[in-house]
Amino acid sequence: MGALELLPPDTAAVLREAAARTAGVTGLVVNIAVGYGGRREIADAVKQLLRAEADKGKSIEEIIESLDVDQIADHLYTKGQPDPDLVIRTSGEQRIGGFLLWQSIHSEFYFCEAYWPDFRRVDFLRALRAYSERNRRYGT
Repeated sequence: MGALELLPPDTAAVLREAAARTAGVTGLVVNIAVGYGGRREIADAVKQLLRAEADKGKSIEEIIESLDVDQIADHLYTKGQPDPDLVIRTSGEQRIGGFLLWQSIHSEFYFCEAYWPDFRRVDFLRALRAYSERNRRYGT
């Protein structure tokens, strides 16, 4: 949670407490992006991958030859999490805004007029209903 220092102390404390209370919960995964950029995440993943491979003594040519998408995915901030099935975009914006660029390749998107602080349970239920009515094709 490196971006929490960008938030007001009270907000950061609430998020830390929520993370601690839900640390052992399995099933549904919810990501809330704070101070996040999808391009930065991909760049960080590639840098981390290159460092790890170089630390093993591999040359840049060897790294290039063996590089694949799974290796990059293994260095993303969301390593170990499944790719999202549904991405909810609040604020009425109809763009992804850099959120989970790598991971959302097969995600369904739901665009909601409500701003995040005003996002209500009913808005979430509407998103789930819209998602349940879709025929997922995974890029085909």
